[in-house]
Amino acid sequence: MIDSKIKEKKDCTGCYACENICPKNCISMVSDVEGFWYPKVDYENCIKCGKCVNVCPIINHGTVKNYPDAYACINKNEDIRLKSSSGGIFTLTAGKIIEDRGVVFGAGFNEKFEVVHSFVETKEELEKFCGSKYVQSKIGETYKHAKDILESGRKVLFSGTPCQIAGLKAFLRKSYENLFCVDIICHGVPSPKVWQKYVSYQEKNNGSIVQRIAFRQKNEGWKRYSVSFLFQNDTEYCQTLDKDLYMRAFLKDVCLRPSCYSCKFKTLHRESDITLADFWGIQNILPEMDDDKGTSLVFINSDNGKYMFDQIRDKILYKEVDIHQAITYNPAAIKSAKYNQKRESFFQNLDRFPFDKLVKKYCTDSFLLRMKRKLRSYIGY
Repeated sequence: MIDSKIKEKKDCTGCYACENICPKNCISMVSDVEGFWYPKVDYENCIKCGKCVNVCPIINHGTVKNYPDAYACINKNEDIRLKSSSGGIFTLTAGKIIEDRGVVFGAGFNEKFEVVHSFVETKEELEKFCGSKYVQSKIGETYKHAKDILESGRKVLFSGTPCQIAGLKAFLRKSYENLFCVDIICHGVPSPKVWQKYVSYQEKNNGSIVQRIAFRQKNEGWKRYSVSFLFQNDTEYCQTLDKDLYMRAFLKDVCLRPSCYSCKFKTLHRESDITLADFWGIQNILPEMDDDKGTSLVFINSDNGKYMFDQIRDKILYKEVDIHQAITYNPAAIKSAKYNQKRESFFQNLDRFPFDKLVKKYCTDSFLLRMKRKLRSYIGY
């Protein structure tokens, strides 16, 4: 069964497709010592139907034949844009689905500030899905819920990472005209355990329970965004990405899921209908669309994606761009994260060191590397 077919952890994305498809509910996703989920089979109840193996998007990985178009996009509504990670396009696409009496699935915080997938049916609830969450989200049984809603005839927008969209498509096993899939250009997914360690560190450091978290505050602009924690004692932590401890670990690729270092879904030919991302490098390609408030890079991957884009055109500023030029500044679209040699030591000491000391030890550049970067900036390469 699935846990006997997945020989190495790098071959499992934790997409939950196998758990959702099991007719006997004998597969559970269990956290390992690093905090990532992997399937575990209850062989006493397993009927050996093989559905878990047949649904795995890694074991049955295929190729998509499409020719995506790329756009630089900005939501005309400045309030929505400033609350969004980049250009505020997700809110428009999701809002259109809800206007059509549809349902939107996405990743948001629960009451413990774990990142989990769920669904909403009103525009007021959409806010929980807006903004980046740099943690692997728990899919749970949302694939099942999405299928039930699709079978009822209602529209569904399902948003997630490319591997989560692949898991959903594999689980459904057929196409639905009323399904719209939105993925992201994913850098990689950090460990939920590392994230919870950081939340606990912040609560202890600030002497209060957290009540709101935002990964992408634009108080110092879109390019130099800040991580913000608001606590119940009315104090606030706000620090730019280069100084925040968690973001330093994330951007050093020291706490990512093993599969992220050899991702099978890094491609321009995606299973989603629309791909959303920050348009890094927009100042070099279309400087007139860069005011440091956020610009989205949008790939239109399918006819469904074109239909959705047409529905929101009047609410956005947009210009078509060469997709190959765009990804020169956004290589995560096609390239996996580079394995950090300190990763193993980082996780071995995760439960031993205070979070600040852990990051200082494993996520600080050497003096030689700092000097090399400074030299590059002086001579312009």
